[in-house]
Order: sequence, then structure tokens, then C-alpha cells
Amino acid sequence: MKKIILPFLFLIVIGMTQAQSVLKVNQERLFNSIQQLATYGKNPAGGSDRVAYSKHDIAARAYVKELMIGAGLEVSVDYAGNLIGKKAGKNPNLKPIAFGSHIDEVPNGGDYDGPVGSMSAIEVVQTLSENQVTTNHPLEVILFTNEEGGVVGSRALVGQLSTEALQVRSSSGLTQYEGIKAVEGNPDRIEDIKRNKGDLAAFLELHIEQGGNLDREGVAIGVVEGIVAIQWYEFTFKGFANHAGTTPMNMRKDPMLPAARLILAVNEIVNSFDGAQVATVGKIEAFPGAGNVIPGEVKLNVEIRDLSSEKIHQVYQAIEKKAQMLAKESGTEVSVHHIEVASKPALANPEIQKVIESSAKELGLSSMYLPSGAGHDAQEMARLAPIGMIFIPSKDGISHSPQEYSSPEDIGNGANVLLRTILTLDKQLQ
Repeated sequence: MKKIILPFLFLIVIGMTQAQSVLKVNQERLFNSIQQLATYGKNPAGGSDRVAYSKHDIAARAYVKELMIGAGLEVSVDYAGNLIGKKAGKNPNLKPIAFGSHIDEVPNGGDYDGPVGSMSAIEVVQTLSENQVTTNHPLEVILFTNEEGGVVGSRALVGQLSTEALQVRSSSGLTQYEGIKAVEGNPDRIEDIKRNKGDLAAFLELHIEQGGNLDREGVAIGVVEGIVAIQWYEFTFKGFANHAGTTPMNMRKDPMLPAARLILAVNEIVNSFDGAQVATVGKIEAFPGAGNVIPGEVKLNVEIRDLSSEKIHQVYQAIEKKAQMLAKESGTEVSVHHIEVASKPALANPEIQKVIESSAKELGLSSMYLPSGAGHDAQEMARLAPIGMIFIPSKDGISHSPQEYSSPEDIGNGANVLLRTILTLDKQLQ
């Protein structure tokens, strides 16, 4: 009897292993759930008005919560309003593998930024439940509050959401404090949800690229190297305000001239460095701001992004040096004010990058390494655990727009890479 039973049991185990190795999400169901989510806040122009804390956001959260429960997750709302779904693992002593994204959108935004990662996370758990697959590690799906308004939920989770930040007004018109209460959180107890480094085994986020690299190159999966740091600098050129009609050109101290030249120089300087760093002048103000007055003061904001804080500083120094030279040549003065923004570089874990890359390869999908030029909740979660990010193509690189689009196939590919990455990490991580 043993000679019959043992081989039979062996075949069952092999069959189960093979079943897990080819496990795939239900692509049609996943895309339909994203489309259904898009109905919450759809405006007549085709964009999404589902900003955080709005009536559309509250209704969408109820829909998503039901999906999470249906997938077999134990769902709760923490004090920051984050939707947390937990699924027990075989070994309760192991730290959870967490993954997720957000469902709020920018005003008149698209349907895919955030929802792709959120709905894919739920679909992954649904797939595991349907196939009776229980991981060794506990799993945790986190749908973060108000990512678009300053990664509010993830900042709260890592203990970086200040009392001052709670008074900032969101796109809904509510303050963060009021908004968190509106989505069943308790802002007075935010500090109680702070997690510590090591509380999670890993954090993963699937997201649309929000850029055109994958779409242009025809590559299915982006293996994110890291999320860039963002630094802002305000340059102020001071001259002398005077009458635009009666002041001869050779007697002017016009700060608009060095400001304009610096804008051109920013582009030249950032391109003079090797790498993928970017710099942008996206805001300029002239004072007093009248068409018949030579301005006395001109302010412009320079934003620099890169994975390396050192590279950002090098680019800034070159721009600042150029600004001083332009001011001297024009007979004006220049000063620089560093504007504090909560964005430090977050490098993805190299081992998780390899797992994502190999997962894509095993699925027959092309991949490439690239940085994320946009901020994400994963950036904050890097304070707690090793992170990995998976990108899928954004059609024509469009994002934060009603024209934002990723195909059902690309979304399915990303979700399957997420699923396989989780199953592989579940075996590798202790």
C-alpha cells in the first residue's frame, strides 16, 4: 500500500506546486473592477472628480471595502483613514508582506493612477483565495488615504504626519483633519498607528509609469530602481521698478532679464550632467506685475529631481552660480530660498528588483530598469521595510489627465508580476 500511496501523494504535491507556478489573475474581472471604480466621481468631461474626502471618494471606499471582504480579507480603517485588509499566513510569527496603492485622484484626473495598484492588490488576494493558496507570511493590502494630497495616509503610518499638516486644506475643501474624520479615521489618535522599521517583511506597489518610457520602447514591465528626491528652490532677482515708457533701456535695472536667462540656463545645466536628473521652472512671478511697469522683483521656482541627493545638490550649485553671474551682469541682486518639501530619495531593494525582473521573464514579459520621477506611497513605506515597485505602460506617457490609459493586457501583466513576486518573496523572506 505504501508503494502506491507515497508516489500518489508526491504527485499531488508536485501538481499543487505546478498550479501555483502558473497561477494568474482574472484579467477581465480586474479590468472591470477598475472600470466600475471609475464611475465614482466621473464628470461630464470624462475626467474624475474623486478627490480625497469627497462624496465620490467616500462612496468608492465603500465599494472597494466590499471587494476586499469578498476576496477574503479582514478589513479595518485605521486612524488615518487607511483601508487595511489582512489575510493570515501559515506562520503568524513571520512579518507581513504588504502591498497596495490609493484610489483618490487629482481634480479632473484619470482612471488608472492609483486604482491599477489598488485593484490589482485585491485581485491578487482574490486569486489566492480562489485557488486555496495560503502563503507562509501574513499578507496585508493597504489602500492609502489621500496620496494625491501629499501621501497623507502613508506619512501617518510611518509617523511623519505633523499636527501642522493636518490643518492643510485638501482639494475637497476640507482640511486633512476634517477629511480623515469624514473617511472614518480619528486624527486625534494618528500617533497610535505609527509603525516601526522592521514591522513589515516588504512593501510592494504596482503603478502606471506616468511617463512614456515603457510605451515608447514597447516594454511590458518597469522594474523601479527607486523614487526620486524632490527639492525646490526659490530664486529672487531684485532690480528697480520704474516707468516702462520713460526709462531708457540703458538705464534700467530689470530683474526679468536675468530671470529669463536663468530659465534657459536651467535647461542647459541639467542636461550637462550625465544621468536621468530633471529640473523645471514651473512658476514665475513679477512684482508689481503691471504691463507698463518695469518689475522691481522677479521670483521663480526651480524644482530638481533625481535618485541621488548629491546629484541634486551638484545641479543646484551650478544653477546658483549661474544666477549670481547673471545678476552681476545685469546690475541686479539675487537670493535663494530653499523650500522644504517632504520628499527624500527611496531606493528599491536590489533583491526585490531581481525578483520582479525574474517574475516578468518567467511570464514571457519584457522589462527594463528605470527610476520613478513621481512620488508614491512606497517612498514613505521605505522607512519601514524593503520596497519594490512595478510599473506598467501609460499610453503616450499621459497621466493626471482624463486621457490617461493603460490597456487591460498591460494591467493584467502587472498584476501577474505582482502575484508572482509576492509568492517568490514569501519563500525567500524570513
